[in-house]
Amino acid sequence: MIPLADVALFPDQASTVAPSVDHLYYFIIGTTVGVSTIVAVLVIYFAIRYRRRSETPPKPIVGSLLLESLWSGIPLAIVLVMFGWAARVYFEVVTPPQDAIEVFVVGRQWMWTVQHREGQREKNELHVPVGKPIKITLASEDVIHSFFVPDFRVKQDAVPGRYTHMWFQATKPGRYRLYCAEYCGTEHSKMIGWVVVQDPAEYEEWLASRADLSMALRGRQLFLRFQCVTCHSADSQAKAPVLEAIYNRPVRLQDGTVLPAANDDYLRESILNPPAKVVAGYQPIMPTFQGVVTEDELLQLIGFIKSLRPGETPPRNEQSTAPQSDPKAPEPKPFQKK
Repeated sequence: MIPLADVALFPDQASTVAPSVDHLYYFIIGTTVGVSTIVAVLVIYFAIRYRRRSETPPKPIVGSLLLESLWSGIPLAIVLVMFGWAARVYFEVVTPPQDAIEVFVVGRQWMWTVQHREGQREKNELHVPVGKPIKITLASEDVIHSFFVPDFRVKQDAVPGRYTHMWFQATKPGRYRLYCAEYCGTEHSKMIGWVVVQDPAEYEEWLASRADLSMALRGRQLFLRFQCVTCHSADSQAKAPVLEAIYNRPVRLQDGTVLPAANDDYLRESILNPPAKVVAGYQPIMPTFQGVVTEDELLQLIGFIKSLRPGETPPRNEQSTAPQSDPKAPEPKPFQKK
């Protein structure tokens, strides 16, 4: 039998936003219980106090403007308090700090795959440092999933065809359950994992032990493998826009409109559906990569584009420098027919 002391009515508060969400929840539940109790008591009292006692019809009751104003104004005031409070908590939950550590998570039936900028990759686990804000960029490879950590009071859907974002800042080291909160198929109940919150020193040690190619370097390899540099060559002969320092910069399109920023969603759409938004001065000659690249590879390609600075576009193969011979190496012997 589970000890009663181990049975918690609410999950642990393990993030900075958890107390704010709980306090709002307690207020809404308390108000609902209080109003419901008052209404129930009054209904019972009026049913007894004003029950019919004779066959003589009762006299009509004249309305009271004060009473009607009170029972309309008080609920309105309570609802407005709930709205203002909830809006403040909402903006706190959806606005990540500028210095947040960005992590990329892809949901697929039936697992979570995690990519860190430094190159670490995880499956159904997410390692984060305590006391540091973490921004999660979510994508889905098949159906709608929902990234849910009850102890952090955060939940965000991963929607196919677009990126969604959420953030949290853990306040206690430990292991916290990660669930998919959206039914996603026959093995939905098995789509669970852990968020591992570590002390900063322990987290740095974990990063060092799991070091691999960064997302930008993996994206560079894909950029060269798919021959993107053939058109995005960043020279005077380029057949496609220069990608250097394009991220979050305005983009003028062929139809005369201007996109305020080349963000993740724009870059994703440009890779999967190039004719959708053609840059001014260029022709729609880029092939689609829909079905060619996975969600993980898309994130890596976008990570590479986001990291590109002026002069950092890789050279085309025909422009690469040939390997130099070693002057100390012996001359090859001429071939002699035996």
